[in-house]
Amino acid sequence: MSGLQAIRYSRGKLEVLDQLRLPHEHQYDEVLTSEEAFDSIKSMRVRGAPAIAIVAALGHAVELHNGSCKASTADETISYIDSRLDYLKQSRPTAVDLTNAITLLKNTVRSVDVSGKEIDTAGRDAIINAYIEAAEEIFRKDTETNLSIGEHGSKWLLDNAPTKSADGKVSVLTHCNTGSLATSGHGTALGIIRSLHSGGHLYHAFCTETRPYNQGSRLTAFELVYEGIPSTLITDSMAGALFATKKAENNIAAVIVGADRVVRNGDTANKIGTYTLAVLAKYHGVKFIVAAPTTSIDLQTETGVGIKIEERNPEELTQMSGAVVGSDGKVDVSRIERVATAHQGIGVWNPAFDVTPAELIDAVVTERGVVVKGADGTFDFKGIMPERWAKIVGE
Repeated sequence: MSGLQAIRYSRGKLEVLDQLRLPHEHQYDEVLTSEEAFDSIKSMRVRGAPAIAIVAALGHAVELHNGSCKASTADETISYIDSRLDYLKQSRPTAVDLTNAITLLKNTVRSVDVSGKEIDTAGRDAIINAYIEAAEEIFRKDTETNLSIGEHGSKWLLDNAPTKSADGKVSVLTHCNTGSLATSGHGTALGIIRSLHSGGHLYHAFCTETRPYNQGSRLTAFELVYEGIPSTLITDSMAGALFATKKAENNIAAVIVGADRVVRNGDTANKIGTYTLAVLAKYHGVKFIVAAPTTSIDLQTETGVGIKIEERNPEELTQMSGAVVGSDGKVDVSRIERVATAHQGIGVWNPAFDVTPAELIDAVVTERGVVVKGADGTFDFKGIMPERWAKIVGE
């Protein structure tokens, strides 16, 4: 597993790697309150659906541990926790992991047996302790989940690759950042790439720049180089040319992406540009794989039409910040400049995500196994999450 850590935690202390400073600087910001957790998520100093949920859950756990809750009864304690979680939920609404984590945590505090302690601080303390333990379990379990996704996804691709080298290796393209920086470790889509590499089955990894926030060039490229994985960076608009001219030479077998939300029929919300890659992959006979933990699957929303898409500031398209490259070709991290990349009067549309229709996706890889598309062009998740399916869908 990768040695990179986006999140460092011990009880009462949370540190989040400021990903806006990567790849040139490593700075961890301490998160002591829900407000600081909210700001880390909203500003995208931390990003990736699993990491967002972890930071929100642990951010509140830290403030609870440090005495933020002044309630004197069990009901008041639950009300306080609910209010903080409802606040955190608004930080990035498209990522369903955050919603699922909040639902889990709310259910946890309501399940604590406070019989005989409802109106004293013992009940409050029991609820707080249960919350902290549940938040810590979300963090711990995510790493196990990612390793399982890597194992399932690499095996499925090798069994179903449309092209391989003579020695059984494949190349892949990935989009945005779905590695250790987006999770508790290893990653989802990038976790599959790591598993292919560690197993000796990866020929080459291509990553997109991922405009406008450049998570691919700033973060994924950094992770790939850090891990010594053979890799090449391309702009988003080069993907079609890559498939047309380099597919056979490099045995490009798949596009592997993460997901911020997979709805019941398999429609998937992910970083803007994912939909375009799915269309190109379909045309060029390249497998399109979504890597997502079951916490990213939203059974309540039937199709992608029901997904709320976050729209971000226009300045993300018209301006850019970065470390200055000196005349000697070296990066000077002490000099950060902001430059205009477009006319500042132009109108801007800046959705953070798009929705890829299920019919363009070949497989959804989860920690519980791989779900492939049915004959009707949709996915059936009942087999990998029967209890949630029965509770929500009821069939």
